[in-house]
Amino acid sequence: MEKLRSIVSEIAYSRDHSKLPSLHRSLLPFLSLASAVYGLALSLRHRLYHFRVFSKHRLPVPVISVGNLTWGGNGKTPMVEFIAALLADSGISPLILTRGYAGGDEARMLQRHLLGKSTNVGVGTNRAATATAFIEKYGYRDPRTCECLKGDSNDQKLRETAGNYGQISYNHSREEIGAAILDDGMQHWQLSRDLDIVMVNGLCPWGNHQLLPLGPLREPLTALGRANIAVIHNADLVPEQTLASIESAIREVNKSIGVFFTRMAPAYFFGVGDSNSVIPLEAVSNNVVLCVSAIGSADAFVKSVERLGAIHVGRLDFSDHHLFQKMEIAMIKKQLKDLEIKFNTKPTVIVTEKDYDRDPEILKHLNPYKSWALSAKLQFVPHKGCSGICFRNLLEELLQVKLSGVPHI
Repeated sequence: MEKLRSIVSEIAYSRDHSKLPSLHRSLLPFLSLASAVYGLALSLRHRLYHFRVFSKHRLPVPVISVGNLTWGGNGKTPMVEFIAALLADSGISPLILTRGYAGGDEARMLQRHLLGKSTNVGVGTNRAATATAFIEKYGYRDPRTCECLKGDSNDQKLRETAGNYGQISYNHSREEIGAAILDDGMQHWQLSRDLDIVMVNGLCPWGNHQLLPLGPLREPLTALGRANIAVIHNADLVPEQTLASIESAIREVNKSIGVFFTRMAPAYFFGVGDSNSVIPLEAVSNNVVLCVSAIGSADAFVKSVERLGAIHVGRLDFSDHHLFQKMEIAMIKKQLKDLEIKFNTKPTVIVTEKDYDRDPEILKHLNPYKSWALSAKLQFVPHKGCSGICFRNLLEELLQVKLSGVPHI
């Protein structure tokens, strides 16, 4: 299955199918048919919502959707964390709603990063039901009108909802819910939203421009017309000309959209056996490292590590949200041994935080090799007068709320 996912991904990001290996080309008719069926289903679903055959649920607080048009690696979860911290620092307690892929690696990472802030994280496939359960428990306070309702603090009711709709977890914030943030919400039409933010991966924005599974697009580019803000992520890793081309493609669909630029800024490493440890970035300088990841955009992760001064950076990429098994651990250790022989020094394994949070225990089996996770934060890249402060101001304007938090830029 992992091999098939890799082949489909290579097809999705290939602009010239004639140059693909014969095995890849043999799959094209099946993928093309599946893509056409997917497009018809997407169009039908959109019409059913448009004509109100399917109803949308409206929450009593502002709803912010952070999503994308392609699969994985667009910086959605870091942006969700950024907005949640901004709201919490402004006295607005946000509820993050996520589906919890692969056992909830993103939810666990959000909980670690937002620990101590008045933020709740709800995990469940039915995000409308999850949000309703949290609001019934904690109450709500609409920051636009100051309308509020006290909750009933019924833990049992929240657990019952968890049993019906999936796992629900929370950070024990007892404040009324002031806003909801949809993680990966672009195609989640069941909840009405007040603000749509679409994340775009600057390294590979649209792939071959085809719908799933022939291409990486979840929706056609015309869906950009629904968005209020577009954020071009990994902006520090692509040339200025490429950024201009991506922005032009976005504005061709939506002339009034606000466009911003972000990057992931490495902060430090921590050992997979101790998430509280802090290992400086300089620790990889002049060392041999192996980047192991199961994320949407491994290129961005590897390029970030390469900039830290290692003498050699190897890589092993797996599909997004892949759960490492003993077979993969053996594969990683074999590559580590090969690197050790080649460079006559023990290499260090570097993983992302998402890989760590997916299953921190399995990574401990990489002993005796050192295994570190790279902690990174989303930062805005000032470009054409746009910055993190401008982003905050636009959120204030679109949501009609006062944000006193100062984003890190």
